Amino acid sequence: MFKLGFDAEKYIELQSKYILERIKKGNGQKLYLEFGGKLVHDKHAMRVLPGFDENGKIKLLQKLKDEAEIIICIYAGDIATNKTRQDFGITYDLEVFRLIDVFRKYGLSVNSVVVTRYEENPAVDMFISKLERRGVKTYKHKFTKGYPTDVETIVSDEGYGANPYIDTTKPLCVVTGPGGGSGKLATCLSQLYHENKRGNRVRYAKFETFPVWNLPLKHPVNVAYEAATADLKDVNMIDAFHLDAYGSTAINYNRDLEVFPIVKRIIEKITGGECEYKSPTDMGVNMVGFGITDDEVCRESAKQEIIRRNLIAQCDYKKGKVDEAACERVRLLMEEVGAKTSDRKVVTAAREYLEEKKDCENVVAVAIELHNGKIVTGRNSSLMSAEASAILNAVKVLAGMDDKEHLIMPEVLEDIQGLKRDVLLQEKVSLNVEEILNALVVSSSVNDKAAKAVDKLRELRNCKAHCTAILNDKDEQLLGNLGIDITCDPEFSTNNLYFK
Repeated sequence: MFKLGFDAEKYIELQSKYILERIKKGNGQKLYLEFGGKLVHDKHAMRVLPGFDENGKIKLLQKLKDEAEIIICIYAGDIATNKTRQDFGITYDLEVFRLIDVFRKYGLSVNSVVVTRYEENPAVDMFISKLERRGVKTYKHKFTKGYPTDVETIVSDEGYGANPYIDTTKPLCVVTGPGGGSGKLATCLSQLYHENKRGNRVRYAKFETFPVWNLPLKHPVNVAYEAATADLKDVNMIDAFHLDAYGSTAINYNRDLEVFPIVKRIIEKITGGECEYKSPTDMGVNMVGFGITDDEVCRESAKQEIIRRNLIAQCDYKKGKVDEAACERVRLLMEEVGAKTSDRKVVTAAREYLEEKKDCENVVAVAIELHNGKIVTGRNSSLMSAEASAILNAVKVLAGMDDKEHLIMPEVLEDIQGLKRDVLLQEKVSLNVEEILNALVVSSSVNDKAAKAVDKLRELRNCKAHCTAILNDKDEQLLGNLGIDITCDPEFSTNNLYFK
């Protein structure tokens, strides 16, 4: 059964209150708030903190919408290399478009998009053109001369001064991006420089959900963050600056700790006074730790997330997306918290079902764990994929139907296969998840049981699943849209190099 370990309403209340206090503390000074992590659809936080609202952070900003505007940063190199957001399967440039739409939906003001570390590139210039032609202001920030050690050059007209100034009007300016390394910090500090040149006294703070500063260093929730950022080589550490200044332990991560002395010097150089922060933890406005209501539930969920990340890393290594070091790092973190792959029940269930059906040619198995703990399996056939089979079997169980019940009209299945084979000239005519769902919906217009099964699809949201072979991107994305948390064994279903 699904257990809650986090109070989302309490978190939003505390967080919005604390941000407002930080703004008021500046006696009317504008606050540039660097927003790390995902502002919307934070599925990692939702998985490790059961009860966390994946859109909780944007909802708290919605409460502050009269005071806030948003700057979105994206690193030019991520556009050029088509870097992808894994949970949505879309590139970072498309993620920026999506974010703008989401922010507008919540009534938040999008000030502009900043392309950081800009260099001329056809893909980057096309991205900028698309935004400008749709009326979105864009700015190009080149690599900061002198960064990271030459503070005199950084805080000069040759450094931050070479960047165009972003004209902002509201007391809270949220600086976010599609992922890590987007240039949010540099944009904030560049704005601090320009604002001070104009005689405006402004301040900087950081909102980073993970690691959770007031949880132990080796708490599984914090270790899960390391697993999620293994490709970035993030490592959680005790904030030595905080310990030295206050005699109390706080958790931060290596990149923030490494850059803090430089950031502190830059702020002091810009403002001409002493930096208000004595540690990188001081810079933060993160209240997520105070929303935890059941530590044991969150520990177990975090362990499950680390197992999940280990399986994803193995598949990404197989697909050439990450190096061996990142893959090995996640495996070691999993061992560090005392977890093993078999602790994810659907993994064992899928592998056992595969073993049962090993006499079938090129068999692939999928297992889905329903919210009541029951595990449902499915395998591939000439008619449909393993994941499509498992979904149909799952909704039958949820609807209390017999496994042998036919929900989809045979002629519908035959027509779709005929279309794929005879018109689209596809070699593979077994139906994928999208095709089976469409067929199920068509059948629901004449079959009450099919209609009941369609209604039960909603109950698959947040269910865990596992496949014994790597899914293609389209099926993985569709399962994600259904809200199914699926992992895979690092094996391809065929030897074909063109995998689709």
